[in-house]
Amino acid sequence: MSGDWQSVCRTGEIDEEDVLEFKHEGRRFAVYRLADDRYYATDGLCTHEKVPLSRGLVIDDVIECPMHQGRFHIPSGAARSAPACVDLRTYPVKVEGGQIYIQIESEA
Repeated sequence: MSGDWQSVCRTGEIDEEDVLEFKHEGRRFAVYRLADDRYYATDGLCTHEKVPLSRGLVIDDVIECPMHQGRFHIPSGAARSAPACVDLRTYPVKVEGGQIYIQIESEA
């Protein structure tokens, strides 16, 4: 993947096992902090009903949608339980100097 690295927030702004919404150029992303300070990013809307995943619940390495409890594996974006059946897109994440960045390709 090639794209621009976008600054999201400081590492201390996301609690462990939590999710933060990040908006960029009209798109929504979900940025997660899992145990042991592992950071991930996915599309920010559930693939089932387009509900913001930032309102969901992080359980280990899974995000549960707040509307119908569809679940996704955070590191891979894989849909894990109905009604979610379409995977989330994932994005590279890096941490530099306590700042979280995600790499976002421009939509053509």
